Amino acid sequence: MTTPQLLIFAILAATMVLFLWGQFRHDVVALLALMACVVTGLVPSAEAFAGFGHPAVITVACVLVLSKGLHNTGAVDWVARAVLPRDAGRVSSMVALMGLGALLSGFMNNVGAMALLMPVAVRLSDRLGMTPGQVLMPLAFGTILGGMTTLIGTPPNLIVSGFRAEAGLGPFAMFDFAPVGVAVALVGVAFVALVGWRLVPARKAASNGDFATGAYLTEVRVPADSKAVGLTLRGFEREIEDSEAQIVGLVRNEVRMTAPHGGRQIREGDILVLEANVETLAKALAVLGIELEGQGSSKDKDKDKDGNEEQAAKPAEDSTVAVPAQGAAEEDDSKRDEDIVLRELAVLPGSSIVGRSASDLRLRTRYGLNLLAVSREGQRPRARLRTLNLKSGDLLLMQGPAEVMADFINDTGCVPLGERELRIPDKRMAIIAGVIMLGSVGIVTAGLLPAAAAFTLGLIASMILRTVPPRQVYSVIDWPVIVLLAALIPVAGAMQATGAADVLARFLVGTIAQGNAIAALVVVLIVTMFLSDVMNNAATAAVLCPIAIGIAATLGVNPDSFLMAVAIGSSCAFLTPIGHQNNTLILGPGGFGFGDYWKLGLPLEGLVVAVSIPLLLFVWPL
Repeated sequence: MTTPQLLIFAILAATMVLFLWGQFRHDVVALLALMACVVTGLVPSAEAFAGFGHPAVITVACVLVLSKGLHNTGAVDWVARAVLPRDAGRVSSMVALMGLGALLSGFMNNVGAMALLMPVAVRLSDRLGMTPGQVLMPLAFGTILGGMTTLIGTPPNLIVSGFRAEAGLGPFAMFDFAPVGVAVALVGVAFVALVGWRLVPARKAASNGDFATGAYLTEVRVPADSKAVGLTLRGFEREIEDSEAQIVGLVRNEVRMTAPHGGRQIREGDILVLEANVETLAKALAVLGIELEGQGSSKDKDKDKDGNEEQAAKPAEDSTVAVPAQGAAEEDDSKRDEDIVLRELAVLPGSSIVGRSASDLRLRTRYGLNLLAVSREGQRPRARLRTLNLKSGDLLLMQGPAEVMADFINDTGCVPLGERELRIPDKRMAIIAGVIMLGSVGIVTAGLLPAAAAFTLGLIASMILRTVPPRQVYSVIDWPVIVLLAALIPVAGAMQATGAADVLARFLVGTIAQGNAIAALVVVLIVTMFLSDVMNNAATAAVLCPIAIGIAATLGVNPDSFLMAVAIGSSCAFLTPIGHQNNTLILGPGGFGFGDYWKLGLPLEGLVVAVSIPLLLFVWPL
């Protein structure tokens, strides 16, 4: 071997040791490998950061943003309610949950799909009499399997497509991965849902350490097109029972009824007073198409306690609540057009809003803020939300522009609680987010634009239409993954440029596979699966792609078979909690240890090999 080949092998070996050691983040290790290649002259310094402009890297970043749009708007919640059965048994429920996870993972970031469905899985485990881990691990594996079905399902697929393009064969199309990927995913989901979940150790979930705020009291209005119209209150509670919300009052024609009879029929325009936990409030709202009463336009008039419109009178002189200056109206209007956020605020004893109501404060007309719900531990206030006099210790769920919210917090002496994922579903925005994602996929499928350009257009549309607020765009991108990909792409290029990939390919073909193309394909798949279990799957794909192309060239066979084997192997990290982020996500909630994954993961990986090799030979013949 030449000196450059020895150097690149030494750098790769050290990189894998650091990945396995786990003391440094994957992106840091990748940058160290890149800098080692630059210092040794294996990668020209002028090309060191070319990976940041690689189409695969751009596409991954854009897909992360579009996935956030589906999350923000509640689009996935609508799909989950439509697909998941409410009263089915274990097998049917597991098939539906895993199938939904796999389907979502094919078109959005699979970590995002896992995060969205985790609360559903935990609630399902309770209903089925299973431990959370017995549902979470099958869900994690289902979302990983689903990622291998499309070009954008998982970063390794984009990397494999990029290497194919650089080899002069052109990139893979959106659904080139589907013939093998869908079959493997279907068999894997069926195995886990029918048999495999029994192999998952029943562990007690670790505490997540979240703070508890108790139930919020909120008002929801029943619009004309709501499915709630005509239901009895008892029937309504049956529909929302999964959200753990209950009706504690009814307002009709401005008259509040406390503890109304369950047989009373709901009419258009009724206001229901709900008691619900903040995390499940969104589900309660979306089930029957009801909407928060406080979520009106910030330009709506506030009303006093008698229901009359408030005039813009000046506050009492002893009030310490800040009032915008007369010339600040235009500034307020511009702030209202900014990103709308949800915040939980605690009212301190010295706060200037103690003893005052939302109407007294004229939250909408003065600040452009909406009071959506109030949590008062141990009590159920009898007053309407807008006329409820606030007390110290109350928790407020507020909605409004981020800058205005910050001003309100500073002016009133309230304290924001630690941020949690709070979402209010918006059917119109959910449809827009879904159309943007489907449009981007359609453009790529039709071959009108490359994936990077098509999903960049989708990102721009998401920003303009605000399915993802512009200020969130950069925060939702998983930058460690982006840096990892961008750093390893030049390293993988150095493997090809030095001939190291060809040397390793000849070793695998001649020594292990004994010159047999099918045996070589099996070796590539198994080696890729093993590496993806102990190091990042994107890193595995970047390292193995040049080797796979070299093996195909050595044997004189179709490189697509070997590239597809890399794509499948990279998406099969089932043995450890570190191989894939979805496995890591369930480590605490499932109460798992490092050695709990292989009990289900090993037979699943064996099944993947048994199914995928014949399909690869049929769909992508050698």
